[in-house]
Parts: sequence; C-alpha cells; structure tokens
Amino acid sequence: MMDGGVETSPRLWARLAGAFYLITIIMGVFAEVFVRGTLVVRDDAAATATNILAHEPLYRLGLAADLIMLASYIAVTLLFYSLFKSAGRSLSLLAAFSSLVGIAVLAVNSLNHLAPLVLLGNAHYLSAFEPTQLQALALIALKMHARGYNIAGVFFGVYCLMIGYLVFRSGFLPRILGALMAIGGIGYVIDSFAIFLSPSFAAHLPDLSMLGGIAELALCLWLLVMGVDAGKANARRISGA
Repeated sequence: MMDGGVETSPRLWARLAGAFYLITIIMGVFAEVFVRGTLVVRDDAAATATNILAHEPLYRLGLAADLIMLASYIAVTLLFYSLFKSAGRSLSLLAAFSSLVGIAVLAVNSLNHLAPLVLLGNAHYLSAFEPTQLQALALIALKMHARGYNIAGVFFGVYCLMIGYLVFRSGFLPRILGALMAIGGIGYVIDSFAIFLSPSFAAHLPDLSMLGGIAELALCLWLLVMGVDAGKANARRISGA
C-alpha cells in the first residue's frame, strides 16, 4: 500500500501542477487579452479612461484575475520544485527563486493596474488636476504596468529555461517538452531585453513571447492529461540522482 502511494505521488503532483498551471494561463490571458487588451487604447488617454469607467466591473475583474494567476503560479512553482528536485536540487531551488522573484514583481506591478481606478475616481482631492491630466496619468500607469510585465518576463524566462533543462534531464517527461520550455524561456528573455534596450528594434521583431506561451501550454496540458512516468520519477527520487 505504501509503495503504491509513493509510486503514484509524482503523478499526483504533476497533475496538480498542470491544473494550477492551467488556471494561471487562463487567468493571465483573461486579464491581459480580454480586459486590458480590449479596454486600453494605444496612446489615447481619453478613450482608455472612457472604456475603463464604462466597464469598471470588468476592469476590476482583471485585477482579481491577475491576483488569482499569481497565487496559482506560486503553487506551480512549489510543485515543480518538489517534482524536479530529484533531477537537480540546487538548480530546482534556483529556478523556484527566479519564479518567486518574477511573481513578486508582478504582485507589486498590480498597483499600476489599480492606479487608473484611483486617478479616475472623482475623489475631491483630484480636483487639483485637469481631467485630461488625470487621463494621461492613468494611461502612464498602464504603460508602466506593461513594462512591469517585461521586467518579470526576464525572471520567468530564466525560470522556463531552467525548468526546460530539468524536464530534459529528469527522464520522466518527454525531452521535447524540455527543449520547448528552454526555447520559450530564451524567447521571453530576448523579448524583454529588446524592449528595454531598443524599443524601435523590438517593434520590428516578431513576438518572441509567443514561444514561451506555446511551451508553457504544452507542458501544462501534458502534465494535466498524461502526468509523468511514475516509475522513472520514483526511481530517480530514490537514487537521489
């Protein structure tokens, strides 16, 4: 009975990680694509302010989705550490640290999503500013939010690169998933640094972050549907390799 429990444990952790990973992806896509992507009008502060005020409940849902995404990714990070530490404890710990730093950046960055609600909220003390000034400040906050995602993207890119190596080395998941995660992580890092170092050059690059998104979705679905090879996972854990 004990042996059976130990044997199925890695598969359970893998499926739990896949489930939390899926929640992370869904919440992230909802907040970024269906909330900010539809309400924020590029370089048009007045239209953006109008959209936010006209769809305030949706905008607030976007913030809630961001927070759920971060909580779910903390769970993914801890489960991945438990799952992959047998493939390299030090690297798995370093990967978890990188992920948690990225999560912390995004948690603080959530204030930039909240800021437009404060700036456009018609509080008495805001009467010192012109409406156009408040609208411009709200759009600046959203632009800073986008840059915050790019900063976090460096840490998540490094995380994906290390997880890719651990997947490749583990032996209990298809190596192609590890290769995809490593490529996706490099895509995140290049995309973020290109925006920091040369925005004009970055504007002509394809969206390399899509590579990371594809890789993460592939790993998520594999874990959720297929799990891991429990026998190989337990053998690696017992051997301490």
